[in-house]
Amino acid sequence: MTKRILITLTSHDDLGGVEKTGYYVPEAAHPWEIFRKAGFDVDVASVRGGEPPQDGYDPADPAQAAFVASPEQRNTLRLADVDASRYDAVLYAGGHGTMWDFPDDPDVIRVGREVYERGGVVAAVCHGPAALVNLTLSDGSYLVAGRRVAAFTNTEEELRGVAHVVPFLLADKLAERGARHEPGDTWQAQVVVDGRLATGQNPASAAPLAESVVGLLAERRG
Repeated sequence: MTKRILITLTSHDDLGGVEKTGYYVPEAAHPWEIFRKAGFDVDVASVRGGEPPQDGYDPADPAQAAFVASPEQRNTLRLADVDASRYDAVLYAGGHGTMWDFPDDPDVIRVGREVYERGGVVAAVCHGPAALVNLTLSDGSYLVAGRRVAAFTNTEEELRGVAHVVPFLLADKLAERGARHEPGDTWQAQVVVDGRLATGQNPASAAPLAESVVGLLAERRG
């Protein structure tokens, strides 16, 4: 049976009143392309459903242009309506919007928990690990507790110029939850795989993270 992956996006478009934001298009588009080429079925959801707000879109990139034009992106599933039992993996794409609506959204948490506890893969890239901040398992423990993770670093947040704007520093918050944050070089790809949890640091990490998810799902075939 063909494996199915859910890419989950933010619906939040305001970066602390400083500028507009949303999901970071290449962090969804490149995994979407990689997953489809690997033969997986891919659905796209967002917190509120419909067409989500975008950030970082480069129309000269064929993968991004194809994703933005796709029916999956133009009319995303509403996460509250998603049946997590249908998915072998969930990928939480980044973008600063995730820092506001991912951490406390009950369906962000529900989908991740259900996918993981059914033996699936939970993946997140850049600011997407905001989904993991309050993601607890059925026993009440944090999914990231005691696990190695990558996420957007404090240094990258400072260089982006919004460390004072975001509601929290992601790397620090994950560490508070018991994660072992493993930063790589600034703006360079950094992917950390710990069992069935796969995380990436920044936009450069999106494609290699997706390849890691493909590898993890290939191991589960049969």
